[in-house]
Amino acid sequence: MAFTGRTPLIAALGTLIVGLVLPSWTGLLAVELPLLLAIVVDLLLAAPVNRLLFTRSGDTSVRLGERMLASLVISNPTRRPLRAYLRDSWPPSSWPSDAAPHPGRHELHIPPGERRRVTTTLQPTRRGDHKAQRVTVRSFGPLGLAARQGHHHVPWTVRVLPAFPSRKHLPAKLVRLRELDGRTSILTRGEGTEFDSVRDYVPGDDTRSIDWRATARQS
Repeated sequence: MAFTGRTPLIAALGTLIVGLVLPSWTGLLAVELPLLLAIVVDLLLAAPVNRLLFTRSGDTSVRLGERMLASLVISNPTRRPLRAYLRDSWPPSSWPSDAAPHPGRHELHIPPGERRRVTTTLQPTRRGDHKAQRVTVRSFGPLGLAARQGHHHVPWTVRVLPAFPSRKHLPAKLVRLRELDGRTSILTRGEGTEFDSVRDYVPGDDTRSIDWRATARQS
């Protein structure tokens, strides 16, 4: 169980009113007992956390320093709407350098019987296997006075590979390898029959590539 900031504020305000208007135990009980009852009702109406279902998806590997997305699907099989905050915890070295003060935190509003997807951005700064830690959910009641809180273990592992900064040169290198392997046709000067691709014969050239008409025109 957890309280929101609204609960102590209301309690302090009620105590102040009692001290000014009716400074006695009777006045204090008259103000604080309804608040206590409201807290109990709020907890009873909050969606239970232990019945939520979770499914992970996303990448299982990433290069060092690159960003990736980790998805988490939350299903609410209960008959009560879920109003909650969720924290998807990962090791400290999994977060981007410009991450928010509370990374992996999401606000949820899931009607009964429905599900929602949340996405967490990761940018690991260390190599190796990064394993997802626990998922913490704090479910609030309709009054916003108290909340149910629970933890779930939803396993997922991301392998962080060494950085590959020269990847941007890879497409050009692959094209060149295909050309050398003969899988890509290459148009070079002297291999066609157009005028601008004709050149003089050089000993050793394939005689089948000679354009006899162009040769005759040029004597």
